[in-house]
Amino acid sequence: MLMRFDPFRDIDRMSEGLARPTRSVLAMDAVRDEQEVTIYMDVPGVAKDDIEVSVEKNELTVTIERVWDDDDKQVLSSERPQGTFSRRVMLSDALDLEQLSAHTSDGVLIITIPVAERSKPRRIDVTTQPNDEAIETTSSS
Repeated sequence: MLMRFDPFRDIDRMSEGLARPTRSVLAMDAVRDEQEVTIYMDVPGVAKDDIEVSVEKNELTVTIERVWDDDDKQVLSSERPQGTFSRRVMLSDALDLEQLSAHTSDGVLIITIPVAERSKPRRIDVTTQPNDEAIETTSSS
């Protein structure tokens, strides 16, 4: 038997795999307004007890465990990832990490972090310098 080797076909097959968009299991969006930063992470099929949210210094870490109960069943197709997954996000010093909160809603983990008071926009009043502090000048002739 003779095997045919076509290096171009193998290159095409490898490049097709690279061209497919890869998505993080913990895909996220982050938005900010004047009061807070909100991070949304997709966690479909994950119970709240299987989600761990932690902060150390300025690093937020979210770890989830998603396992399907397929015992004693013949798996015909398996495309949904399962296992333990984590995502790290570096946070700004402008956030109040002590007030961070997290909850789930419809398969989305929602993390809310208030902006620290010192970092919120504020208006500065402008005043004029009193006249009695003006520098006197003398002319010499």
